[in-house]
Amino acid sequence: MKFQAPKGVSEYLPGRSVGFDHVRNTLTAAALSAGYQLAELPVFEDTELFARGVGETTDVVTKEMYTFEDRGGRSITLRPEGTAGVMRAVIEHGLDRGQLPVKLWYTGAFFRAERPQAGRYRQFYQLGVEAIGLNDPEIDAEVIAVADRGLKTLGLKDYRLEITSLGDAPSRLAHRVDLDVFISKMDLDDATRAKAAVNPLRLFDDKREVVKSQMSQAPLLIDYLSEESQLHFSRVTSLLDSYGIEYVRNTSLVRGLDYYTGTTFEFVHEKLGAQSAIGGGGRYDGLMRQLGGADLSGIGFGMGLDRILLACEAEGLELLDPDGLDLFVIALGSEAKFVAAGLVNSLRNDGFNVDMSYGDRALKGAMKAADKSGARFSLVVGEDEVTSGQISIKEMETGESHAMTISTIADFLDSF
Repeated sequence: MKFQAPKGVSEYLPGRSVGFDHVRNTLTAAALSAGYQLAELPVFEDTELFARGVGETTDVVTKEMYTFEDRGGRSITLRPEGTAGVMRAVIEHGLDRGQLPVKLWYTGAFFRAERPQAGRYRQFYQLGVEAIGLNDPEIDAEVIAVADRGLKTLGLKDYRLEITSLGDAPSRLAHRVDLDVFISKMDLDDATRAKAAVNPLRLFDDKREVVKSQMSQAPLLIDYLSEESQLHFSRVTSLLDSYGIEYVRNTSLVRGLDYYTGTTFEFVHEKLGAQSAIGGGGRYDGLMRQLGGADLSGIGFGMGLDRILLACEAEGLELLDPDGLDLFVIALGSEAKFVAAGLVNSLRNDGFNVDMSYGDRALKGAMKAADKSGARFSLVVGEDEVTSGQISIKEMETGESHAMTISTIADFLDSF
């Protein structure tokens, strides 16, 4: 029997995995540069955490979660997103009782039972950051800038930042009065009307044309912002202007999760077709209280590593491996292999990335292996080199050779 990966799972193997790793490392570096610290969290949680945190009427909770009962009869769900789990961990371990804001980053696999297509997977990968504890427009701008910095560092150009504000509680309450009246006059099926009764903003995110066309005339939350929300959002956009970060105001942007409030944003790439959102996030005031913690504010994002890699490939970007091989060693003969193995081990101990030919491969085949390895340099160790202690290192890109003793190889590599 020949086994295959489950349908809708994204896998990355040598060749493409170099690009995936580069995307992940670049976004991680952007988070680290702003003082965010690693949070390594479980991939499954109590189902109620997501039902309460993400929103019981969202498609994520009602249609897309992988939920099962464990041996103890507990309902467990593979994480469909990251924020709820981070908030649970912050509350459980008392991080909110220390210095604020709590600034965390995380990465890993997430799971949604969606219909697989290009850019949409049932197992997918994200990198997220969360800044928890303070309702400060400077933090909003910082979070957005971290994501934008990562994308720019990768070299991406054909994306846009869409941004809006979903306001505070008074803003949403005033907006809901008029929105409910508007929705009451719409032609909706019973299931959609029931969803709207719980959270009418969900209809702005409905992808069906029959709903989209009706909602195009709906009152917008941005027109109902309280003075405090207006000042906050204006401060955020002014900061982005000062950072030189371009953005587009999308007044119908709500995203797919119920916990968003205030500043809300999304990064969209022009060349990815229907699955164009490569990441986004926003503020989620009230979520911590809803999950049993203190009434503290927070903001964060989730960036889709799979889609960002697709975006890089669509733009033809060269995603290099910064930790590629420094040297590939080819050994000819039993004694030479023994010497080469010791040399390789010593160079690795010195911090270099080194590989060697194994088995009894002939010189031609070993040179092909050196080419495929992507190493910057190669060298051949045979009987003559073992006897004399003299070797010649070949620069793979130019073909230039450098003569030296075996004992000076480390100094040579260190000079490049």
